Amino acid sequence: MSKSQSERYSRQILLKQVGEEGQEKLLNSHVLIVGAGGLGSPAALYLASAGVGHIGILDDDNVDLTNLQRQIIHSSESIGTPKVLSAKRRIEALNPDIKVSALRERLEEDNAKDIFKDYDFILDATDNFQTKFQINDTCIRRHYLKQTDTVERGIGLSGQIRQFTSALLEGNVFCLEETEQAGFQNYVLQVLED
Repeated sequence: MSKSQSERYSRQILLKQVGEEGQEKLLNSHVLIVGAGGLGSPAALYLASAGVGHIGILDDDNVDLTNLQRQIIHSSESIGTPKVLSAKRRIEALNPDIKVSALRERLEEDNAKDIFKDYDFILDATDNFQTKFQINDTCIRRHYLKQTDTVERGIGLSGQIRQFTSALLEGNVFCLEETEQAGFQNYVLQVLED
């Protein structure tokens, strides 16, 4: 850790839960944030401030004026530009010591494994279940840790934070799966035979 990094992170290094060893782990960690909107924006800023050494941001959308009241990583100057580039610029301005990878693409079954392989932790900051299921499926099959943040899509004030880890219990894998019963979509935890 450099002298300037020791000074930058001095307040959290003082915490017994972090210390110098914990800060080194943060500086050497790789976190992928899927979604650079209302949930991914503050997460990216806090991870950068904390000194996570490599932050990947995956999103295929552009910044729009309607995003600015809740997607705090973006600014008026960013309107029309890809969210990942806007976020990358802001993170690098906040903490030039960290590496930021801007991945302007949609997460799909055929690219998820290749994207995830470079990261220790996957943060799901998306607003659609199709992508959530893809993240969940890839994390479980590849034994990645992930954090899922869910917020009501569109206009709403509710939100949830859930954490899923790939849990093996007597050879079974637990997996989030979409089902439909009586015309309602349900999201349930299924046990898959390993």
